[in-house]
Amino acid sequence: MRNFKELFGQFSSVKTAVIGDVMLDTYWWGHVERISPEAPVPIVSIKRKEFRIGGAANVALNTEALLAPTTVFSVIGKDDDADVLSGLLEKNQIDASYIIRDENRPTTNKIRIMGRSQQMMRIDYEETKNLTPEIEDLLISSFKKYVAVEKPAIAILEDYNKGVLTPFVIQSIIEICKENNILVAVDPKSKNFFCYQGVDIFKPNMKEVTEALNISDTSVSDDNLNNIHLRLQEKLQHKTSLITLSENGIFFQNEKDFFRQNAFVRNIADVSGAGDTVIAVASVVYALTKDMQLAASMANLAGGLVCEELGTAAINPALLMTECNNCI
Repeated sequence: MRNFKELFGQFSSVKTAVIGDVMLDTYWWGHVERISPEAPVPIVSIKRKEFRIGGAANVALNTEALLAPTTVFSVIGKDDDADVLSGLLEKNQIDASYIIRDENRPTTNKIRIMGRSQQMMRIDYEETKNLTPEIEDLLISSFKKYVAVEKPAIAILEDYNKGVLTPFVIQSIIEICKENNILVAVDPKSKNFFCYQGVDIFKPNMKEVTEALNISDTSVSDDNLNNIHLRLQEKLQHKTSLITLSENGIFFQNEKDFFRQNAFVRNIADVSGAGDTVIAVASVVYALTKDMQLAASMANLAGGLVCEELGTAAINPALLMTECNNCI
């Protein structure tokens, strides 16, 4: 039986870089008492506002929650939302010193209007065009400097299609990592899905991967999962496919292993941010142990746990350790 207390105590040795689209998640909490006389829409009386870390920064929040020293690389605006997000990162002991501020780009802010714990509307304030060549160069050079000094164990590329992970940035980061023996894990989105050549862990969800490969069969049969992995391998030449299967759990396949684990029974409150938690936990565990089955199992447990929370949330390491002792 694995000593999970000892394992969790070793996460602090796993220096982690997170590169991608950071954002601010804003929640306006209130209640509805009447319909507007101006239009047939509800009037939400806002009682409080809450700011949370979102996007790639939520991946960093999860790795830092495991006590893995984490540095974020991204681009935000020169605006009030950037100040709020930077403050939240600092408060959570995430190194944001390499984040670039671009006056021509707003900080992505997803504003959710909540009534009685239900999301009534979401307002997205963002810019999704690719970074300019000048900003690309700044981002890549800052990552090079960080690698030379800190020598991280793993780099996580978290793509939300907001323009930070351009093909040039992706290829440059992967190249730097290969030159320095740094593991690379990826949580892709549709726009640059097949740009991540030769990475160590490629983690889409089932919907994303079947759409990208134009596969109509979304069943979780062993044959279909094997076919998906082989099709991905043809395009990416990566090492491991790690695919989240929603209510059907998680799957991974590489040259040596094929593994699928069902999801554990949960009281689901909100699935937003679960994928961030999965890639964060899988990456840190794999970087430390090189045991992909353990990484997938722990990530599966962690993803389920955060689904019991409303909104984006970081994994609670004490709860995760208890679940690991009970279930693995």
